[in-house]
Amino acid sequence: MKDTLYKNTSKISGKFNFDEDTARVFNDMLRRSVPHYHEIQAMICSIAKKFARRNSNIYDLGCSTGTTLLKISTALSRFPVIIIGIDNSEAMLKKANTRLQSSGSAAPCTLIKKDLNYASGFKNASVIISNLTLQFIRPINRERLLSEIYTGLNTNGAFILVEKITSKNQKIKRTFDGLYHDFKLKNGYSKSEISRKREALKNVLIPYAAEENVRLLKKSGFRLIDVFFRWYNFCGILAIK
Repeated sequence: MKDTLYKNTSKISGKFNFDEDTARVFNDMLRRSVPHYHEIQAMICSIAKKFARRNSNIYDLGCSTGTTLLKISTALSRFPVIIIGIDNSEAMLKKANTRLQSSGSAAPCTLIKKDLNYASGFKNASVIISNLTLQFIRPINRERLLSEIYTGLNTNGAFILVEKITSKNQKIKRTFDGLYHDFKLKNGYSKSEISRKREALKNVLIPYAAEENVRLLKKSGFRLIDVFFRWYNFCGILAIK
């Protein structure tokens, strides 16, 4: 379904949230709002396959409608792993469950409703994925969550982090923000839609600079860290325990 959530002011009622209306159009929203979205998904899946280990857990944090879960569970359908999706939105989990159930080739997935601001107890993980999720975690809780992720990973396990990022240099920030604005215009959003959504996301999506994400990863214990994707103000990072 096409994303028209911010097409008129009557729909705007406060901050962005992952409710039923958002879940209904979320796949189109991602396709039109995230640059190289399908390529990022393919890269996540390829990295996950390299690091997946038999009889281990693979976590997708903030699994939303299950796109990443579906790709990984399909790719690893014959590989003995437990795939776990975590999200705090009932609407998103419901949509993810419907998509997973309708896929005949995918390996079984466990879906858990949990607020990642308070999540803990990750264990026996060979891969943990945070695809455009950490940016929605309150800054005060991010360091704790990353420490929990590090603890839950097995030695040589992979943490795959994809985030919208900002720049500490204001000129570069304005340049990248402008290019991202042009990207969304090209994908059919109007200037008013872009403006309304940006306002709704204030203090909900809080991006860090790439360097700050790397600093937090190092502080959590990761020592092998590198960028595997970059497009202006979007970044993919691989961290290995």
